[in-house]
Amino acid sequence: MAQRLVIPSREEVDGELSVARPWWQFSVRFNVAISQSVPVARMHERESEGVMMRWGLAQKTAGGTINLTSCGSVRRDALKSGQDLHRMWTHGQRGIVPLAGFYLWQRAPAGYHQPYYARLVNRAVFGAAALWERAETHDEVIESCALITVDANPLLSEIDPTGQMPAILRSEDYNAWLSSSVGQANELLAPYPHTRMVCHPVAPYVNHLEFDDPSLIRPAGQ
Repeated sequence: MAQRLVIPSREEVDGELSVARPWWQFSVRFNVAISQSVPVARMHERESEGVMMRWGLAQKTAGGTINLTSCGSVRRDALKSGQDLHRMWTHGQRGIVPLAGFYLWQRAPAGYHQPYYARLVNRAVFGAAALWERAETHDEVIESCALITVDANPLLSEIDPTGQMPAILRSEDYNAWLSSSVGQANELLAPYPHTRMVCHPVAPYVNHLEFDDPSLIRPAGQ
C-alpha cells in the first residue's frame, strides 16, 4: 500500500476536481508522509468543499484525548467491520484526495526495499477515495483522513506484497462518490485497470523526508 504520496499543484487540482468552496491551501509536494497535511474534497451542508486534513486518522479516546494514529489507509472489506470505520462509512464521511502519484516498495533479492513510483496514463491528476474523521476536545479540533484500498491490480501486485492499492476514482464518479448512498458508493470501489497505469523504480531519496523535489519521481539511474 502507498506509504508516500505526490500531491499536484493547486492549479492542476482545480482543473480536475472543482469544489464549490475551495478553502484548501497547498502546493505541489513530492514526498508526503503519514501525519502530514493533504487536500481533501468532501461534502458539507450539501455543498462540496476543499479542506486540508491530517493524513492518518486522529480519533478521540474514551478518556477525552485525541489519539494521532498512523492509520493512513483502510481496506475496503474493513469498512463494515470496525466500529469507527463503519460509523464513518455509513454516515457518509467520504472524501477525495487529489494525487499525481504514489510510491510503493518492493523487497529486492538482495534484501533491501526498492521504491517505485506509480501514476496513471494520461491523467496527471486523479482522485483517490478516502474516509475522513473529526476529533474534537474542548480546546482542539483535528480533521483527518485515510485512503481506502482495494485489491491491487496485476501491475502493482508484483511490487507491493500487501496486495492492496488506493481506490482510484474515475473523474465522472467524483460527485457520486461524495454524495450518493452507501450502496452506490461501494460499487465505485474497484481496482484501477493495470493497462492504464505505469510505474518505475526510483532512487532511495524518497525514504528520507528532507528530500521533496521533482527528482524523486525520476526513473532510477537518470
